[in-house]
Amino acid sequence: MSANKIAPSSKHSSRPMTGAEIFVRSLIAEGVEVIFGYPGGAIIGVYDALVDLSDIKHVLVRHEQGATHAAEGYAKATGKPGVVLVTSGPGATNTVTGIADAYMDSIPIVVFTGQVPLKLIGNDAFQEADIVGITRPITKHSYLVRDVRELAKTIKEAFYIATTGRPGPVLVDLPKDVMAQKTVFDYPETVKLRSYNPVVEGHLKQIKKAAELINSAKRPLLYVGGGVIQSNASDELRSLAEKIHCPVTTTLHGLGSFPENNPLALGMLGMHGTWYSNMAVEYCDVLIAVGARFDDRVTGKVEAFAAEAKKIHIDIDPSAISKNVQVDVPIVGDVKTVLKSLIDLVDPLETSDWLKTIQQWKKEHPLRYATGDAIRAQYVIQKLGELTGGDAIVVTDVGQHQMWTAQFFNWTHPRSHITSGGLGTMGFSLPAAMGASFGRTDMPVISVCGDGGFQMNSQEMATIVEYKLPMKIFIINNGFLGMVRQWQELFWRRRYSHVEISGPDFVKLADAYGCPGYRVEHSSEVEDVIRKALAYKEGPVLVEFVVAREDNVYPMIPAGQTVKEMIDTPAPVDHPSNGVKEESIMVLAKG
Repeated sequence: MSANKIAPSSKHSSRPMTGAEIFVRSLIAEGVEVIFGYPGGAIIGVYDALVDLSDIKHVLVRHEQGATHAAEGYAKATGKPGVVLVTSGPGATNTVTGIADAYMDSIPIVVFTGQVPLKLIGNDAFQEADIVGITRPITKHSYLVRDVRELAKTIKEAFYIATTGRPGPVLVDLPKDVMAQKTVFDYPETVKLRSYNPVVEGHLKQIKKAAELINSAKRPLLYVGGGVIQSNASDELRSLAEKIHCPVTTTLHGLGSFPENNPLALGMLGMHGTWYSNMAVEYCDVLIAVGARFDDRVTGKVEAFAAEAKKIHIDIDPSAISKNVQVDVPIVGDVKTVLKSLIDLVDPLETSDWLKTIQQWKKEHPLRYATGDAIRAQYVIQKLGELTGGDAIVVTDVGQHQMWTAQFFNWTHPRSHITSGGLGTMGFSLPAAMGASFGRTDMPVISVCGDGGFQMNSQEMATIVEYKLPMKIFIINNGFLGMVRQWQELFWRRRYSHVEISGPDFVKLADAYGCPGYRVEHSSEVEDVIRKALAYKEGPVLVEFVVAREDNVYPMIPAGQTVKEMIDTPAPVDHPSNGVKEESIMVLAKG
């Protein structure tokens, strides 16, 4: 650290400082290591203070949406809050999609936006936008700082709210004149908010009720969501599952919380979950929901979801309990803390018949896909899993490739799977993987995109190349907005309305940014090129896989339906566009 930089422990000072300096000192006190941002007139004073006062790494993104997604990727990969710094007006409004995405997926980010001077607020000043009002429905909390004396306290509260309870985004709006005002810097050690006191310890009476219910179970099932990862409770989850001999199925955000090479693992449930995980939900007698929110993509028709089972729900967010599905034993508390207590109270269960039934389902209905001359995206993902041994952080965009990655990559580590779930944001993967790369160097970071989603934030290639991030960028190119096309095929009489999408020559685009690129058009080339990409350490590398144009994600439970309507193996359909028939099935069970 240079002589003029502030020591991390400097939380107090007797001399008056500008709001801009207080802002930087507050981030240092919070232990912030990386900021994703884009400067502008309303926030220029803060950017000036960053020059002299801090060694915090500032990453200059190429679009403010990229900054918010990068902060999300950083937070998901590290467990630390992501930080965004942008200017007023369009700079602030460009963050809205990322903030909404973080809100839906419970990701802790703190977004600092510049604002016009206080006296101009409401006057339609140049680059003015009511960003607090705009984002109020999609933040845990938001602030407009009106007095420099409140700045340090506000920043402390923002980080506290973002990272405690059910995590989520917090926005702090910084008027330009407030950042120029002066006061004494005094960063609070603690936060006390009368209206916000998350419950951490689960109610012992409720935990005992849950234990009694579990101890009576013949066919228990653990249904696990992203709350287990947020709470760093993967070890406790595994201990509970192995003690009571209970199979485990995960949501999209729960992937990695329980190792899928464990015999008790069922993979993902829900609309595109495994056949056997959905059947386990149908026939279980006690469903233990841990850090999950009974999302519609999991439940389908709510009335029929685990209809015969008694339900236990453990979650830090009381508003999530019985919000979508009524449960028999609610437990509000931190997942890790509650599981520790529950493990001591449950008995080993006799579930051998139940596990044999599930094993038979796995043999009869494995994940599968068609073979042929065209490259199958599922094959690409499966090979990626094999060649990394699961030791990678994989960040997907949204669409068919997202579901195939969830199905065919063998997840063994928490915080190794990063995606946009609740909002389903195309354009998420590339900047989110960039954020993850700044936070983690212990495993390769791989961005898996569709050809549509990649183009939504491809400008971040410039950022990635500038910082020489050793990312692997895999584009699954089928020339369609694949998931929409699949729905049009299955439910809209194959009327393909505006789903064919063209793009640039992705390899030439990579070269224009200064990034090596490969195009793969034959299955025989897939493994060799993945090996080359994984071996390249000098910076990013892009690989385009030209895959079968009309391929579908199966199994599939149609929206709002039940497991009785689940499509497992489709009827034979000839796709003249790629010369492959769906009856040519290659069975590939995970494990």
